[in-house]
Amino acid sequence: MRRSWRSLKTIAGFFGAIVLTQFGANTPVIAADTVVVRLGLFTETISLAELQKAAKTGELPGSLQPYAKRLSEEQRRFFLGALGMNIPMNVVTVNRLVNTQIGTTILSDFATALARKDKAGVQALRAGLVLGSTAPQGLSILSFIAAYPSKRLEIDLPKAFIVAQSLNTAFWRTQQFMLAIAPQLDTKTPQIAYPFDPSQPGTAQVKILNLSLNDQKRDRKIPVDVYWSTTATPDKPLIVLSHGFTSVRTDLHYLAEHLASHGYVVAALEHPGSNQANTNSALQGKTSLMKPEEFLDRPRDISFMLDELEKLNQTANHPLQGKLATNNVMVIGHSFGGGTALEIAGAELQLEQLKQRCKNKLTTFSEGEVMQCIAQKLPENTYQLRDTRIKQAIALNPTTSLIFGDTGLTKVQVPTLVLASSADKTTPALTEQIAGFDKIPSPKWLVGIVGGTHLSVKDPTTTLDQIGKPNTPISGGEVVGEQAADVRKYVKAIALAFAFQMTPEAKKYAIFLTSDYAQFASTKAFPFRLITQIPPDAMAVVREFVEK
Repeated sequence: MRRSWRSLKTIAGFFGAIVLTQFGANTPVIAADTVVVRLGLFTETISLAELQKAAKTGELPGSLQPYAKRLSEEQRRFFLGALGMNIPMNVVTVNRLVNTQIGTTILSDFATALARKDKAGVQALRAGLVLGSTAPQGLSILSFIAAYPSKRLEIDLPKAFIVAQSLNTAFWRTQQFMLAIAPQLDTKTPQIAYPFDPSQPGTAQVKILNLSLNDQKRDRKIPVDVYWSTTATPDKPLIVLSHGFTSVRTDLHYLAEHLASHGYVVAALEHPGSNQANTNSALQGKTSLMKPEEFLDRPRDISFMLDELEKLNQTANHPLQGKLATNNVMVIGHSFGGGTALEIAGAELQLEQLKQRCKNKLTTFSEGEVMQCIAQKLPENTYQLRDTRIKQAIALNPTTSLIFGDTGLTKVQVPTLVLASSADKTTPALTEQIAGFDKIPSPKWLVGIVGGTHLSVKDPTTTLDQIGKPNTPISGGEVVGEQAADVRKYVKAIALAFAFQMTPEAKKYAIFLTSDYAQFASTKAFPFRLITQIPPDAMAVVREFVEK
């Protein structure tokens, strides 16, 4: 199909032009034929031939058998699956990618998996990736090893597991897609005068009221932080915040404070079956990591909380009396919370295809998809959990690829804003946000953070463990803290503008929900893009990469 320049330009404008440079590399005189695997104090040498055989037979190399007891069953399966996985990129695409900002991050991730004795460095990694992609079967772990310009490659196995999990197939496809739709564009800052800066705090003095709600029917104790001020009125919508998997209700603390300073009441709840405390308990063997019913309980948590807040709204002498618009609600969720926001806004859980795909085992290694597969144990194939009190939704880096099936997102009933980060390895943008966005009925907005990662939108206080640790079990190469200040500033602006669309001041704030403002707010580190629809020809490009 011949794709129109205008369609490609629209999508390319969404992600921004990527500056590409030429990398020249000659075939190395020497290449790795052995791999030294380090697991704690133990090391073992494996030949490339042994690894190639393991990829074909699905059995661990004989030299690794002594290590088998130290590896979990999941790690063994992952090791063998990773050996047989081909990265969907040819040499031209890989050559271009390794010279981008995201490519530099990928090389840095790879470097952390090398044991200290391996001194070849980033240039050797770059050469291994580029030359490995010239193999007949394309780029794979095996072709990378064969092309690595050193006789031996020493790998720290636990770190390598983390890197390989974060650089999953869906992430690679997102990068390939971005390169395919990124011809150079004129991205000059629009010459538009903006009346004020919506990222600046309002004048209200923010207070925080801590609540502990108890849903006896479901045996769920739900902590809630309510951000409010004495100037808050029910003329503005109530805003609900839903956190991600294994996280906490303060994930978006900075955003809650910002919205409350402008006169909104914000309720940040904690989901007890998928929060950090539940994860810690699971690691101690006291509970399961997450029950499949959590996909149903999360939106029900929000509905229950709204019921309880309405009681407080009518309670005489309560601080919140008369301040809560519990029938006019905007929900904001991040990651798993983004999926929750879409659910309660009307998206239907459709599990038939998910159950089939997860039963046959995923091959993408995306953490977002693995988490969605927990839902395969739910008894029914469809669930509708919409709460009609929800009138708008913002989904930040949401999970959508499996859980909503083919048409679940078409049932979203309210204006919706979806945010995608180009370097997100946990919920890769192409499969989790972009592909699903086209299915959501209008009005809708798709926001792109070029260079943003999965945790970039989170409050710095909840991402301190990421600083200085480029690879963690959550996601590798996270851009957080002060490095992501530009991202949080833009999120504050668009979230406030979106909330005001539910007030008489909607027109005054609509200008901040435009592609022009996204470009105006862009920084060198983070180009921002915003579109309201993906043209049909461009969607053909999306489907081409998603279906590979």
